This record gives sequence, structure tokens and C-alpha cells, in this order.
Amino acid sequence: MKNHLASLILFLIVLSACNKKQQAKNSSAQLDKIVNEYQDHKGYDKEEFPLGLFTKKFYQKEADYAKEQLNLLNEINEKNLSDTEKISLTLLKFTLQETIDYNSFEQYLNPLLSDSGFHVSLPYIVRPLNNYDDVKKYLNKLTALPVFVDQHLDLLQLSLVKGITQPKVIFKGYESTYNTHITDNPVDNFFYSPFKDLPSTLTNSQKDSVIEKAKAAIALIVVPQFKRIKNFFEVEYFPNARTSIGISEIPNGKAFYQNRINFYTTSTQYTADDIHQIGVKEVARIKAEMEKIITDLNFKGSFADFLKFLRTDEQFYAKTPAELLMIARDMAKRVDAQLPKFFNTLPRKPYGVAPVPDAIAPKYTTGRYIGTTKNSTEPGYYWVNTYDLKSRTLYTLPALTVHEAVPGHHLQISLNNELGDSIPEFRKNFYLSAYGEGWGLYCEFLAEEMGMYTTPYEKFGQLTYEMWRACRLVVDTGIHAKGWTREQVVDYMTSNTALSLHEINTETDRYISWPGQALSYKIGELKIRELRLKAEKELGSKFDLREFHEKILEQGTVTLPILEQRINSYIQASL
Repeated sequence: MKNHLASLILFLIVLSACNKKQQAKNSSAQLDKIVNEYQDHKGYDKEEFPLGLFTKKFYQKEADYAKEQLNLLNEINEKNLSDTEKISLTLLKFTLQETIDYNSFEQYLNPLLSDSGFHVSLPYIVRPLNNYDDVKKYLNKLTALPVFVDQHLDLLQLSLVKGITQPKVIFKGYESTYNTHITDNPVDNFFYSPFKDLPSTLTNSQKDSVIEKAKAAIALIVVPQFKRIKNFFEVEYFPNARTSIGISEIPNGKAFYQNRINFYTTSTQYTADDIHQIGVKEVARIKAEMEKIITDLNFKGSFADFLKFLRTDEQFYAKTPAELLMIARDMAKRVDAQLPKFFNTLPRKPYGVAPVPDAIAPKYTTGRYIGTTKNSTEPGYYWVNTYDLKSRTLYTLPALTVHEAVPGHHLQISLNNELGDSIPEFRKNFYLSAYGEGWGLYCEFLAEEMGMYTTPYEKFGQLTYEMWRACRLVVDTGIHAKGWTREQVVDYMTSNTALSLHEINTETDRYISWPGQALSYKIGELKIRELRLKAEKELGSKFDLREFHEKILEQGTVTLPILEQRINSYIQASL
């Protein structure tokens, strides 16, 4: 009898284990099916619309699809999934919800920002042409320009009808975004530039044909479409743009701003007041560190006097664009050499240092990282803005370099692209500002340990960049939740950062036109530094900085709650 009972118990244990394995297998299969369906989802015919599809009907269709997929995901038993699968589940839910929210709040009706927009993004299609197939695809994109412009002008027209345009105040100097591309000679047009260096594999007959088609495309399509944009913007849109600047002042604006806070912090724990107060505290802390440097330098004068000194003294500015690029490349190479000491895993993809293209440089602040796909033969690029050299301070260049190049955006984004087969493809090109920009700002902090700040001025430059991001918490919430004027924002930034007045003005317009995005940098960085401090305190001598960074980066882009869970698990496993 005892033997029969023991056998029965063993049978039940084995059966239970088999059931759990089968349940886990079923849950994984459910998730894989939905992920694959999502990754295969085209949304529209990319050959018919090579520049994309941008219509009210399309956004509604995508939102309906997202709701269907979200319902299917909610049926999966998360307990049966692996850690990586749980992350994929959470990130796909987050992504689908954003698609729904994007449509619900009609965000597509504002395809213009102070420093970007539907037409401002077009220069990104200008890439070297490596073969005949590249040539044909690029010509198809130029040919698709009229439909692309039609779609966006329709959306902008609707935003005028609804009274939810961008604020008029952000558009000072905006004419440069379209006038640059209205040229008399097609060969002088920026969109013609790839045709000046056609692939050697083309025959002479093919080259002649391509050049003829290219000139016609520029003269008969590109230039006329930018003239349409100019006319619409100057005659219809700008005169009727709204005069208020806070998003809370438009219909349903308060709910939309909270939605943007949730999205850009990847968390539901913050209100506008919470973030405003965090910003005020951070500004006070950072300012104390800045004032200590001023004291240590024996500078005679006030904080404002020191900022004026930094903004005006010639030693802090390059004399030529070439000199600025040379200094940036030197800094980039110096930080490259430090990477093995701080990271277990480095990306295969290299990066270059190049100037921001002239066509978009006036509306940029400092610089930007431009990535490529994993299999692209092109490197990533750290773009340095060489426009208006009197606004490009050298003492902030080390912080900019580590943020945009390595160990910042290039390292993080390239590693994300190079994730292994266990990670779904949608996650390899996934980006969240709280994680990506939080990491970039954390890297500015890390750079001190890497020996990148060689003078008190460069350390001050790092602090002024950190102050810049802390001020964003105050002014973004000030604009969109507390009724601040543009002048209040400029005064606050001028009083607390060493940014040039040109940078302060372009940044202010960016915050006005892009509610909530500016919050992501500091909130993300604070979370990473908080988690590092916790790991150092709890692990003591067992703390390994390279391993900590590995845990931050090895699953690619994640939300801040996921990141916190991962580091807590890492701490427990290391004790």
C-alpha cells in the first residue's frame, strides 16, 4: 500500500511538472505568435508609399490593430514566461498602448516641431548610393514627395480647424527649413548631392540616364514641393497658429500632458508637480557644485559674471569648423581607449565624427547621434554642430561627446541592434528616451571616472549640461502645467546654465513644441544613478562596475520599472 501511495505521489509530481512545462510552452508559443505577427505587420505598402503613409485613416487603422494585439497579450499567463520573454511582453504592451494613445490624442496633427518636422526629416533620406538598386530606391523616394507633402498638409489643415496647431512663437527663423531646398540650379540642391558620386558599377549609359532623371526630379518635384510647403506655412499655417504655449491650454491638454509624462518617464508614478519639485531640488544641488568650482578657480565675480565670462571668452571657442571637428574627434578617440575598463561587451559597429548637415544645422542645438542598422555598411555618426561657432562652447564638448558617441548613444544603440537571437527583432530597434537619454546623461557623469574632464572648466561644462537637464524638469512642467511664459523659461535657463543664448532660445522652443520629452533625460539618469548607488551600498566589495553596466545594457532598451527589477535581481544574485 505504501509503495502504491508513493508511486501515486511521484506520478502526480511528474504530472504537475509536465503540466507546468506545457503551460510555459503554451505561453511562450502564444507570445511568439503575437510578436511575429507584430513584426510582420506592414501597415501599408512600402513600395507604394516609400516615404511612409501619414493619414488620419491610417492612424485609426493602426490603433485598432494595436487594441486587438493588446487584448491577445493580456490573455497570456505571464508567470509561465522566462525573464527575457516577460520583458518582451511588457515592451510590446507599452508600444501598442502608445500607438493607441498617439491616435486618441491626435498627435499626428502636429508633424512640426521647432527643430524638426515632416519636411525637416527629409534630408535623412540623403545617403551615399552604393549600387544601382540604391539609386532606383532613392529616385523613387524623390518621386513620392508630392504624396508625402499632400498627406502632411492635410493633417496641418485639420490642426488649424481644431485650433491645436503648434504655438506661433516657436517658428522664428523657420523659413530656413524650406528655403534652403528651393534652388535655381538642380545640381546645387542638397537632395542632388548623392548623384555627384555615383557607384563605379554603373555603366556610362546608366550614369547619363540617372543624372538626367535626377536633375528632372529636383527641378520638377523637389523644388516645387518645397515651394508648396513654403506657401502653405507662410500664408495659411503661421498666421493662424495658436498664441498660447502650454499644451494644457488646448482641449484635453491636461490629460495629454500627463499621458506624455507617463510615456517619457515610462512610469505612472509621476505628476507634473512631482517632477517640478525634483527639478528644483536638482537645480539647487548642481548649482552648489558649480559655485564650488567658481570659488576654487578664484574667480572674482558673481555666478552670473562667471557665466558671462564662459559665454564670451575666446579661449572657450574654436576658430574654425575644422578645428571644432578635430577637437571632437580627439575627445572621441580618448574615450574609446577607456571603454574596456568600464564595459564587458562592446559593439562591433564603429562610428564617425562629422558636422551636422548645413540644411538643418541652424535649428540644431549642439550635436546628435545618427545610427544605422546592424547589417548596414555605413557606420554610426556623432554629428557635431559647426554652425554659429560662437555658440559651440569647447568646455561642454567632452560631455557632449560621451553622451552622443561612446559610451553614450553609439555604444548603447549599437549594442541594442546587436542583441542575440533570443531577443525579438522589434526590440533591436526599440528606443525609449527615459532609457536612452537617461543612459546618455549617466555617461556624462561616468566620464569623470574615465578621465574625460581635464580642466575645471570641462567639469563645469559637465555640470552645466546636467543643470540643463535638471532645468528641463522645471521649465517643461512650468510651460505645460503651470502657465509659464517663454520669457520666464529663457530667464530661468539663462540664470542657471552656461548654455549660449542661441542654445537657450532653440531649446526653449523645443520644450514648447515637444511636451514631456525633455523630462526623460534627467528622470532616466536619476534612476540609473540611484540603482548604482543601491548596488554599491548593498554589494560593497562585491560590486563590479563592468557587471553593473552589463546588467543595464544586456537586455537592450527597457522601461525604468523593468530596469529597476533587473538591478534588484542582480543585487540579490550577487550577495
